[in-house]
Amino acid sequence: MITTDFVPGSPCWIELSSPDASASAAFYRELFGWEVVPTGPESVGYWMLSLDGTIVAGLGPVMGESERPAWAVYFADPDVDDTVLAVERLGGTLVVEPFDVLGFGRTAQFTDPQSGYLGTWQAATFQGFDAVDRPGTLCWVELWTPDAAGAREFYGELFKWGFTDFALPGEAGTYTILTPAGLGQERAHGGIMQVEPDGLAATGGAADWHPVFAVENCDAAVERVRSAGGQVYMGPESTPGVGRLAVCADVFGSGFVLLAPSPM
Repeated sequence: MITTDFVPGSPCWIELSSPDASASAAFYRELFGWEVVPTGPESVGYWMLSLDGTIVAGLGPVMGESERPAWAVYFADPDVDDTVLAVERLGGTLVVEPFDVLGFGRTAQFTDPQSGYLGTWQAATFQGFDAVDRPGTLCWVELWTPDAAGAREFYGELFKWGFTDFALPGEAGTYTILTPAGLGQERAHGGIMQVEPDGLAATGGAADWHPVFAVENCDAAVERVRSAGGQVYMGPESTPGVGRLAVCADVFGSGFVLLAPSPM
């Protein structure tokens, strides 16, 4: 369960990079009802996205020709600079040096040893999203990786996460549930799944952190994805004990999952 508490090692923010922020905003407005909240001239084209007046995500321009449009997940971090040292020691790669963001907090971005991109956020005046775990907001984060064992080793050392494995149906392999350090299963915030390289074609074989958004009706949400110009790669399909889900992408290919959770 993702919450708005600033728990070290738990997701605290998601951010979409886009070559056309207005087109991306229009897509997510049709899908979830999100609205744009301008953040002022100092933000260099960066917008907040809100649902019913609560901040749920960020939206900014793609930085440079080599960056692909994508969702990025940020994890709460009490000391970004210390984390960067640990990332490099554990075999990750620093992508963006630590820097302060207009008094809101401090951040850095890096990739794990399987090239999965993520960020960390050391809050000052801005903790992160205001709403999660309800329709139209983030409810889970997921890492698809070509090396699940390597990912566990890296993130276990970096964030001290707890891991719980369970077998997927048929020959789909093992799914690993992630919990913040020292907390129980009721605070699980994400999962790791090993994926063959051909299943990571959109990232060139690199690992991929992506958001899972809660919806009331997955089938209806999938139709909104299509009508807004997005893609549906898998589903909707039902998974016992989880809910009904679909793997999708927006108008620029940024991937995400829709989930109508099973009743508790």
